[in-house]
Amino acid sequence: MGSLGAMLRHPDDVYPLLKLKMAMKHAEKQIPPEPHWAFCYTMLHKVSRSFGLVIQQLDTNLRNAVCIFYLVLRALDTVEDDTSIATEVKVPILMAFHRHIYDRDWHFSCGTKEYKVLMDEFHHVSTAFSELGRNYQEAIEDITMRMGAGMAKFICKEVETIDDYDEYCHYVAGLVGLGLSKLFHASGSEDLASDSVSNSMGLFLQKTNIIRDYLEDINEIPKSRMFWPRQIWSKYVNKLEDLKYEENSVKAVQCLNDMVTNALIHMEDCLIYMAALRDPAIFRFCAIPQIMAIGTLALCYNNVEVFRGVVKMRRGLTAKIIARTSTMSDVYGAFFDFSCMLKSKVDKNDPNATKTLSRIDAIQKTCRESGTLTKRKSYIIKSEPRYNSALIFVLFIILAILFAYLSANRPTNM
Repeated sequence: MGSLGAMLRHPDDVYPLLKLKMAMKHAEKQIPPEPHWAFCYTMLHKVSRSFGLVIQQLDTNLRNAVCIFYLVLRALDTVEDDTSIATEVKVPILMAFHRHIYDRDWHFSCGTKEYKVLMDEFHHVSTAFSELGRNYQEAIEDITMRMGAGMAKFICKEVETIDDYDEYCHYVAGLVGLGLSKLFHASGSEDLASDSVSNSMGLFLQKTNIIRDYLEDINEIPKSRMFWPRQIWSKYVNKLEDLKYEENSVKAVQCLNDMVTNALIHMEDCLIYMAALRDPAIFRFCAIPQIMAIGTLALCYNNVEVFRGVVKMRRGLTAKIIARTSTMSDVYGAFFDFSCMLKSKVDKNDPNATKTLSRIDAIQKTCRESGTLTKRKSYIIKSEPRYNSALIFVLFIILAILFAYLSANRPTNM
């Protein structure tokens, strides 16, 4: 659940939060009994609870394939992310990872916390992978091979230009978009989307994460990770790490805004991709992360806190997005709302203001032309309502008791 303070400030978050909490508990009860599948789904919920929730709504065969695809790539990413592994050890593992997924005895100890458990007990993932349909296996193997090779390339190469940045994001996320499109098509539920729009789906999410995670990546021990392209940050500072120092706050925010503006270029492709989806569960699976990405960019834009700590959506807003996202009209509404929030933060004196506004205007035009913006609940509250805090607290307690009662009386076979 979100913090009590956040819920008092946003009392309409309470019901979506309770609904999300119960949905997560229900998803966790659906974990298969077989040891290898139990490990995979338990690990999925540990490394990404919200992702685990949306994946749980997919058809069984596709759900299993996407679960394994996600865990294989999380394992590959864990190897890439571990800066304590020597390059001469890391590169061969990345290059051969697509073969390791067929080896039920292979494992490699690296990472921390739940990611170390995933790597130490990777044989469960390999066993589950062996039970997938051949069309699913081939798609996962192909993407893992291409991603591992791309990661290996950038272990030895800095992200210098914007083209480098797009190439790196393609390897680590755009390929995920291509892989998911292949899995959706293999399931028989969707037409095969073009590589370009599939790639944009991944790039939009990855660039958002790279922007949001600046401080965590630059402070990585024993060695910092640098993904912001020199072509952008060198316009503002001499070294990428200089952005985190308070004396460079103005330049840091300008650089941040430049990065956000770069990410916005992928939004129209994302809308094209989602509008073509037919299966409601696949649609929600794709749409919820995209809405959270544009919401996160709206929070990060012009926000110096990106260089001071963690900037992320409050949990109640995340719960609202999950609860409200069912149709393409919901996506148009959310993209419009968060683009309005972003637009309101644009400083006309920012070096990239004209380009930023142009990209926002383009996406808002698409949303308006959908003709679906009139009947919806807005994510933006223009004037903060006043509530009696004591009444809100009492309401919260009642809802918490109701939630506890419903959880205790939920049938065990659900």
